[in-house]
Amino acid sequence: MDHPRSLEGLLDKAAIADVIHAYCYHFDRAEADEVLALFTGDAVMDYGPDVPTKTGVEEIGPMVARGLAIFFAATSHHISNVTIRFDGPDAAQSVSYLYAWHRYQDGRANSELWGQYHHEFRRTSEGWKISRLVLCAAGSDGFHRDAMHPTGRRDNAAV
Repeated sequence: MDHPRSLEGLLDKAAIADVIHAYCYHFDRAEADEVLALFTGDAVMDYGPDVPTKTGVEEIGPMVARGLAIFFAATSHHISNVTIRFDGPDAAQSVSYLYAWHRYQDGRANSELWGQYHHEFRRTSEGWKISRLVLCAAGSDGFHRDAMHPTGRRDNAAV
């Protein structure tokens, strides 16, 4: 039986979904160390074309810590439609839909973001960890970024 259809594969899917949910939970609680603990040491974080891609926890950590400490006053991230695909027993990819609400410390209007997280995961001795995170957007209202990766919606102009 192939891995995704085995009992271990089902348990791995649940563990990976738990990592996705933990990222949102700890981000919303402004727990930077706990967010960072979800990543492999060499992870890549790509939040969009107007934000430099961060590689490794040494680069990801300060960006997350700064955002949680001085940029956001509160956030609320909601995940749905999680799909997980295995690239073998120790590697996986996922796409999850995202709704995120943000309150800013500088007093600007609250914002909303509708999009997706595209993750890659690797099994480590500590369990499943995020090895790559790409944020894509379908739309936003008042969000603090001008440019975002698109979610990949098919162009229906020819249909």
